[in-house]
Amino acid sequence: MPIRSSSLFALISLGIFSLVFFVAPVSAQSSEGDIKDDISELEKKLKKEQKEADALKTDLQGITNSLSHTIKVIDVTADVIQKTSETIDRKESEIDLLERSVAQNRELLRELVREAYADASKGSLPEIFAEEDMFRALNNPEKLLSVTERMNGILGRIHAVQASIEAEKGSLEAMKAEKARLLAQKEREKNGLISEKVDTEGDLKEQLATISELQKKLRELQSDLNTITGKSFNAKDIREAVDFASGKTGVPKGVLYGFLKMETNLGANTGQCTYEQVEAGALKQYKALLKKNKKWQNSIDTLHRRQKLFYGIVDELGYNKNKKVSCNPRSYIGQGGAMGVPQFMSDTWLGYESQIASATGHRKPDPWNLTDGVMAMALKLKRAGANSDSASVIKSSSINYLGGFSKGYYDGIVYWSKNYARLFE
Repeated sequence: MPIRSSSLFALISLGIFSLVFFVAPVSAQSSEGDIKDDISELEKKLKKEQKEADALKTDLQGITNSLSHTIKVIDVTADVIQKTSETIDRKESEIDLLERSVAQNRELLRELVREAYADASKGSLPEIFAEEDMFRALNNPEKLLSVTERMNGILGRIHAVQASIEAEKGSLEAMKAEKARLLAQKEREKNGLISEKVDTEGDLKEQLATISELQKKLRELQSDLNTITGKSFNAKDIREAVDFASGKTGVPKGVLYGFLKMETNLGANTGQCTYEQVEAGALKQYKALLKKNKKWQNSIDTLHRRQKLFYGIVDELGYNKNKKVSCNPRSYIGQGGAMGVPQFMSDTWLGYESQIASATGHRKPDPWNLTDGVMAMALKLKRAGANSDSASVIKSSSINYLGGFSKGYYDGIVYWSKNYARLFE
């Protein structure tokens, strides 16, 4: 898996931004054909850069998987080395005990033989040789030699055990050395993968920044085109917004009304909390759970990522950072932060921005704007397959939109999709 050169990437990025700045801003003299040509060129470039970003994401996932595997191998190898070292220490203790046993038995044998010869020459019988056949053996040099040989046999067997343990120790030391070599190799691989991951993450970050810039320019051109052709649209009320979004996406009006009613009461309730309040409440829950399960760190990371994106959105739209969003849910562990009419999280909203801009003609879509918000909801429902108001379609769409099944939520959508006319009585 090759590591991409930062200098090469810089040249590619330079070419991309040269294209971005090459596209002249719209003016009174800009023709519809010129803008369409620029849009077409940007779309081709965007497609190419997105393909490269997808390749980088694939590479990054592969590197991450390889790094995870290597770290596991390192942990297992280090554990084997530790256990082998402990076994070698035990073997050394056993060898030391056997060596002392051999020395003690050899000295005991010499002492017994000396005493036996001395007592036999005096004609006395030591207590240790009380049996008659042993007495005869001591008065018979050949018999006494046989006793010595048997003792030496015992010592020989001890030596054999000692040699076996030493051989096993040698084998363990060889295995330990091999594992140490493997460990050093895997540590080098890990360091290389970490470096490669950092480089690839940097390349991907730059690539995504380039894509974001291209998307921004594309939205601007689409907005300019809509302005010239008279296709830019601003709904005066919720009914106009629903009619417009339904006509653009094919999502039934009743389904849109049902979701809008359940999400924000037709745009009346778009949130009561600041993102700082959302952060404080979510962190209080997550940190308590983090002590029991590390998986909640992912939720904390997602919270902060979304918060950063949110501040970028409101700043670009000219809103205060305390623009109100949905509060943290009370019925389950989770985080608030949903924005505007469609109640999109910041990362979800950014994923639909270019489609919303293309449909409404607004250069910078606004989740608190009726036209943009309802269009965002319609686009997501269209992707979820909401092409009819049947109960089964609404159920699958509600699961997709909410992220899980809620009977009350589903029942409310079904009811208002059939009776939406009553909303305006």
